[in-house]
Amino acid sequence: MAKLTREDALLYHSQGKPGKIEVVPTKPYSSQRDLSLAYSPGVAEPCLEIEKDPNAAYEYTSKGNLVAVISNGTAVLGLGDIGAMAGKPVMEGKGLLFKIFAGIDVFDIEVNEKDPEKFIQIVKAIAPTFGGINLEDIKAPECFEIEERLKAELDIPLMHDDQHGTAIISSAGLINALEIVGKKIEDVKIVVNGAGAAANSCTQLYMILGAKLENIVMVDSKGVINMERTDLNSRKKPFATSRKITTLAEAVKDSDVFLGLSVAGILTKDMVRSMNANPIVFALANPNPEISYDDAMSARKDIIFATGRSDYPNQINNVLGFPYIFRGALDVRAKCINEEMKIAAVNAIAELTKKQVPDVVNTAYNLKRLSFGTEYIIPKPLDPRLLTTVAPAVAKAAIASGVARKVITNWDEYNVKLNEIMGSDNKMLRHFFDVARQNPKRVVFSESNHVNMIKAAEMALQEGICYPVLLGNEEKIASIAAENDIDLTGIEIVNLRHDREESRRSNFAQILSEKRSREGMTYDEAFEKMYERNYFGMMMVETGQADALITGVYTKYADTVQAAKDVIGIREGTKHIGAMHIMITKKGTFFLADTLFNRHPCTDALIDIAKLTHDTVKFFAHEPVMAMLSYSNFGSDKNGSPASVHQVVETLHKNYPDMLVDGEMQVTFALNKELRDKKYPFSKIAGRNVNTLIFPNLSSANIAYKMLIEMGLAQTIGPIQMGLNKPVHILDVESSVNDIVNMTAMAVLDAIVEEQIRTNNLDRIGKVSERNNAYLTKDCK
Repeated sequence: MAKLTREDALLYHSQGKPGKIEVVPTKPYSSQRDLSLAYSPGVAEPCLEIEKDPNAAYEYTSKGNLVAVISNGTAVLGLGDIGAMAGKPVMEGKGLLFKIFAGIDVFDIEVNEKDPEKFIQIVKAIAPTFGGINLEDIKAPECFEIEERLKAELDIPLMHDDQHGTAIISSAGLINALEIVGKKIEDVKIVVNGAGAAANSCTQLYMILGAKLENIVMVDSKGVINMERTDLNSRKKPFATSRKITTLAEAVKDSDVFLGLSVAGILTKDMVRSMNANPIVFALANPNPEISYDDAMSARKDIIFATGRSDYPNQINNVLGFPYIFRGALDVRAKCINEEMKIAAVNAIAELTKKQVPDVVNTAYNLKRLSFGTEYIIPKPLDPRLLTTVAPAVAKAAIASGVARKVITNWDEYNVKLNEIMGSDNKMLRHFFDVARQNPKRVVFSESNHVNMIKAAEMALQEGICYPVLLGNEEKIASIAAENDIDLTGIEIVNLRHDREESRRSNFAQILSEKRSREGMTYDEAFEKMYERNYFGMMMVETGQADALITGVYTKYADTVQAAKDVIGIREGTKHIGAMHIMITKKGTFFLADTLFNRHPCTDALIDIAKLTHDTVKFFAHEPVMAMLSYSNFGSDKNGSPASVHQVVETLHKNYPDMLVDGEMQVTFALNKELRDKKYPFSKIAGRNVNTLIFPNLSSANIAYKMLIEMGLAQTIGPIQMGLNKPVHILDVESSVNDIVNMTAMAVLDAIVEEQIRTNNLDRIGKVSERNNAYLTKDCK
């Protein structure tokens, strides 16, 4: 964990706009008409509808996606009773987590009231505003009464996360830890150090999961909670043990599980050594646990250890639960959050841990390969699957237990909605994968001594989108795979330099030398090139021994492009190839070209790029509306790049009158239809939204798409090659595993269409015809 200074924290909260959250309008507000609809007089109509039916508030207001984070500041983190106002940064932080992880809007409300009855009445009075309420940082024992009363008297989801969040996440971790060590929850002896709100809730939930009360010992600041003590309140008495013990050391001896919700340093190495074989220790005191990671691991080699910290394995973090629990509850308009919903969340989180971890998670935590085991008993907080795993489980439990006002029947559709909420849904890419699974193809991964290529091949096989072929030395590939826990089962490996491939190298060389004989390539030269991965792999595609090829993770563009031109060849009717990136943004899907190949394209090259891009965008079931970009507009600059682009547009208008393209124009006018139509009403694309941007050179295109990615403004698919005769796709250098897998789906799709063209003797430009477009149009836009 990076060391954070006081100055860092204060600057983070104060710089720019103070605080961490804001309100953003969701409806238009630029005209007088918009304002009249947003407020008076138009706002009266939804008011009247809600008066007739209060449930209409879910249709006409933000209630259904709005949670209140409410606190009185009496138990703020480890700071204690610092007051309502002082706790506001925490409540804002909670709101930020709700938003970024589950798309839920939050109002943080700090109530300056410690009296439980008055606090309850205040919350009840404001409850109609919200679809759910998250109680936060309220001290025990008042928090118990407050939550119980409000749950009984309100009809919306409500949860005190300090209690139940920790209980749910630690329960999921406990289930998995017990499975790993081969113990049953009904048999293990559990010590709970701490007797506050979280400890109480954890213990109750463990018992619901099967733990036996007689096997549980709870310890507070005065020692073991036993039946001989006379100072116990109503919340502690139910957990009093009949055992004649008084100290934590006595309680821990011969136990199986230690749950710490107390203070740092209270659990010693000797105590850990006194526990049973394969002990499970959850030391959750923050910021420093009951025993340090180093001490715990040195005390026992057979320990499963978890903390609340992110810098050690097995972080028990409430953010794994509360955003998704509320998401599921809100989406079915649940009347409460009941035990069935909590158990559903526990089981969903536990099961997710056992599934293969996406590369994006491994990358986020700088880990080679997470897999279920002693150091991975609970998902990482940045796992994007939590939303689509936990929220549906909670929603289903709410429906099954009878507390849902709204019933979801189409769960696939709901899953799509969840992805759309987070802006992570890529309908186009999802459809590419669906099409590829229906007709998987043989795809060569040429640079198979790169770990990302091997991982991508494994993932592509598991996704069912292709039959991977790795080029390289079997022993080297196996070594890399073993080091990174990659399963090569079902993946073909071709050692192109081995003696057994002599015949194939010779055959490939003969074909290539005959094809390029008039360009000076001899058989001997071609034969030598067959020792190169890209030449050999591309010849597999050229001869039909494979359907597509992926390369470019570390090979120089120029070398790869030359190999592609030599082996695959450029499409008839064009002299240039190009690359396009698809950018998925909040403002829609955009197509950018040429992003990879042509550094300083001449007019002929730009014409070819425009034609290729036009056909490729249509291939993806979008109607291309194209802007040829420059730094000037419609002939205002008569020299240099603008003049060249202007000439390209004239040629396109003359030779391809049906093509919706215009320019040259600045990107501002390309993307602002109203501004463009007002300033240049003569434009051929007047009244239309541009979705395709053709850049004047490689520098501007490459900078534009990479800037969008790095600023978090777009998701991307690409680079997609345009202009080669067969599916060979050249990646960006050091592409991620996800990027490679996405491009593999693209390559398979390209190969499917290529097959259709050959089978039906279609003109290549006809690949955008209705027949081939049918693969793409369904749900693709």
